[in-house]
Amino acid sequence: MEADFRWIALTAVAPVAWGANYYVTREFLPAGHALWGAALRALPAGCLLLAAARERPRGVWWWRSAVLGVLNTSAFFALVYVASQLLATSTASMVMALTPLVLTLGAWALLGERPRLVQLAAAVLGLAGVALMLGGPGGQVRPAGVAASVAALLVSAAGFLLSKRWDTGRPGVLAVTAWQLTCGGVLLLIAAGAVEGPPPPVDGPVLAAYAYTSLVATALAFLAWFAGLRRLPAGTVGLVGLLNPVTGVLLGTTVAGEGLSVPQGAGMVLVVAAVLGGRRTPADAPAPDASCPDGPSPGAGQRGSRRASVLRWKDGKTRSGTQRCGP
Repeated sequence: MEADFRWIALTAVAPVAWGANYYVTREFLPAGHALWGAALRALPAGCLLLAAARERPRGVWWWRSAVLGVLNTSAFFALVYVASQLLATSTASMVMALTPLVLTLGAWALLGERPRLVQLAAAVLGLAGVALMLGGPGGQVRPAGVAASVAALLVSAAGFLLSKRWDTGRPGVLAVTAWQLTCGGVLLLIAAGAVEGPPPPVDGPVLAAYAYTSLVATALAFLAWFAGLRRLPAGTVGLVGLLNPVTGVLLGTTVAGEGLSVPQGAGMVLVVAAVLGGRRTPADAPAPDASCPDGPSPGAGQRGSRRASVLRWKDGKTRSGTQRCGP
């Protein structure tokens, strides 16, 4: 269970960064340039991770990277940019609170991950908390912005589930994240030039905002998120995503001056309770596979010992539903 807490904490980096990104996009990035905003977010992050990975796609990963790039990057980033410009910071992040239910039910249908009652209850509890937050003074609702948020939720959920379905442990998280961000960024760059014309002017604050969206809310956040998807059930990762609206509300109230009501505070408490209550318990954790080595081979040394530990305790399911060990 301690290992699960570590992976949950790492995964939480993503929704916190994304929740803050709504505020950064709304306050500092130019309106009316959704495609350029998405391209300048995705492509620098993808190129940076690609340089670090030093690995190119092979075989099926060429078209898989293109599909994931469209879903997780091109469509998602453009839609989030539109939603961030049209909605208050708190409201824009709240729509994504449907992520736990969408990922839990989608993982059941596509991955065979049968949801536990506690996960469903935690998802409902989280939605109740978000409903309380939505009723606060920062809850401005514009139909076009809500539609963009819902569309972003659906395309990203499809991309996340496909990422988990196609995860065979090879290639690594760094390479797969780099490929889809680069592919999606290139597509966005072409679309931005064709549809929006020249890029918008950039000054110091705007450049700093783009740096945050690309390096923190994209490169770092996506690495943390996909690492969590590999090692935690999709429903658990979805519950961690509830920290997205909490971050949005906190920033909207403390920085953007959108106000915080008592129901909103109560809603945040319910969301945090849902995240903690929906985690996997020791009884749900898969037992170590007997075929995995219990220790290093003679003379393997410290490196061999660490390798054996990874092989023994790394959990997850293959597409056939059987447990695997090893990366």
